Amino acid sequence: MTNSKLYPEVQPLRLEPSFGFGDRTGLATPGHVAAMREAGAGIQPIFPQQSIREMTRTGRTAQQVMDDAVLGMRAAGWNQITGADADHLKTPADIDVTFAAGFCFYTLDPSEFVDDEADRDSLETLDTKYAAVRDEVTWVDKYAGQTLQLPNGTSLSFTAEACRRAAVKYGRAIGHACKLAAYLAEIHRDVDREYEIELSVDETAQPTTLVEHYIIADQCLQQNIPLVSLAPRFPGDFEKGVDFKGDRDQLQQSLHDHAAIARLLGPYKLSLHSGSDKLSMYTWLAQATRGHFHVKTAGTSYLEALRVVARHADSLFREIIDFSRDRFDTDRATYHLSATLTDVPPQQEIADARRLEQLYLEIWDDVPEGIGFTQPGRQILHCTFGSVLTDAKLGGAIKQVLTEHQATYTDVLRDHFARHLRALQAGM
Repeated sequence: MTNSKLYPEVQPLRLEPSFGFGDRTGLATPGHVAAMREAGAGIQPIFPQQSIREMTRTGRTAQQVMDDAVLGMRAAGWNQITGADADHLKTPADIDVTFAAGFCFYTLDPSEFVDDEADRDSLETLDTKYAAVRDEVTWVDKYAGQTLQLPNGTSLSFTAEACRRAAVKYGRAIGHACKLAAYLAEIHRDVDREYEIELSVDETAQPTTLVEHYIIADQCLQQNIPLVSLAPRFPGDFEKGVDFKGDRDQLQQSLHDHAAIARLLGPYKLSLHSGSDKLSMYTWLAQATRGHFHVKTAGTSYLEALRVVARHADSLFREIIDFSRDRFDTDRATYHLSATLTDVPPQQEIADARRLEQLYLEIWDDVPEGIGFTQPGRQILHCTFGSVLTDAKLGGAIKQVLTEHQATYTDVLRDHFARHLRALQAGM
């Protein structure tokens, strides 16, 4: 079945490898389509993709996100299907607005119910916390004491302590995700629209253990949640706007282990959040999952919009840098970033426009093949997008430049995302 009562192009993508293109201006879809045409063979696109947080920060509605993406892809001549990702949904109200707009891929985010201290709690504290959730989390005894060998040879040991930590850390989060999934099933019951669910558990301080992944997915599947993908927290740092940081051997092993669990229990896809610019790991992700992956990008299309501004409106770009530096310490609060204002000089100290673009956005000519961007200046501009786009002067000025230079915007996005897609293709 298709979403024939809404946009017929919007359909669930199931286990097809998929790539999500976030768009915070409503003008990026032609570039996304161009990248798919150049390097997206065998990968399905998700053009309408936005989180509730992003919609709030940019002042856009779910319907605007959907309309801009679908009408944009039609205008660009894309006549194939697309997914539509209602990202980071936390409440039934979040579901309502995205359901009404015709989204069909729902990313459930129960992070507010995760106890992120459970990994480090003393045994005494753990026992106290477990006693508080024991009546809500009835599955601990089912797993405790079991061992399991994954198809790739990795062994899982479900020790009593590991299961209790999982119960404290994720027990209530699993329960909340199941409630959101039940609500989704209820509102779809009387409509002829298929949908699928992704579960996001990646926004934690510590990596998701294999035992935690297994329990989370197994419990969701037992509740008949149509789980098409799961986003664990992988080892290393997945900061916004820059490439992966961390032990690459450890990451590769983790990808293979998590993919083995997904094949064993599902199959379902492994989802990489904060996927923008993580080119160095894309091939490993595609290889480990055997093509059962989803990659989610968002802020990088906004940064490429600023690249257009840098090339066509230098004074405006400098004003955005000043504004973003003023907002950085406030707006960075909800992001995992390592950049500081001292890492990049103020724009007044950089006279050359190309050098300014290098420092704040980076240029591919300076980056080794197969590696994503690493410049901390990108993070200063990345996390302040909401403040910039909703500013009475700057937001409208950016969109005017993009409208006047749509060809440039399309071209830089084509180049940018074709590199992402080619890195995935290398692992397929």
